[in-house]
Amino acid sequence: MVLSAPSGAGKSSLAKALAADPRFAVSVSHTTRPPRPGEQDGVHYHFCDRDTFLRMVEAHAFLEHAEVFGNYYGTSRQAVDTLLAAGRYVLLDIDWQGARRIKALVRDALTIFILPRSLEVLEQRLRSRGQDSDEVIGRRMREARAEISHYAEFDWTIVNDEFEAALDDLRSLIFEGRRRRALGIDPRSLLTSAP
Repeated sequence: MVLSAPSGAGKSSLAKALAADPRFAVSVSHTTRPPRPGEQDGVHYHFCDRDTFLRMVEAHAFLEHAEVFGNYYGTSRQAVDTLLAAGRYVLLDIDWQGARRIKALVRDALTIFILPRSLEVLEQRLRSRGQDSDEVIGRRMREARAEISHYAEFDWTIVNDEFEAALDDLRSLIFEGRRRRALGIDPRSLLTSAP
């Protein structure tokens, strides 16, 4: 399952809440960006330098990878295969570019785009983190507008206005979507929600 959203829309928090259920696992991405305060290597990301990342790209170690805000991010093919072999629902917390690549590689991947209630709410969330300068927040907001323009490429959208309601919607979509895929029914017929 692929979860995508603009920065600050709550996709990582939703993925973390889902992963509290042992049937789910969030794939930990690799990145070249430095850790933020409180982030741990192997828990939040696998932090690596640019040369190591590019060697992994050459070795086809990633299912998908992209450059975002000047840093590289990638999803380990081996890590996803290991989780799937263990019978887990694998959640990929990635951007729309990665989601597009996963859809091209994995026919039955389910893709869900998480939206904030509004761009104003999104900006408030980014500011309340206290991690970024005004310049970085401005850049993230410009990027958010561009990312949101891709929501129609996803199987579903969920508006994360109230966290618990969005989490319940997400669980329902995942389980019903997987059931419908197994029956050969287009999972997008389950629910249509637009921003």
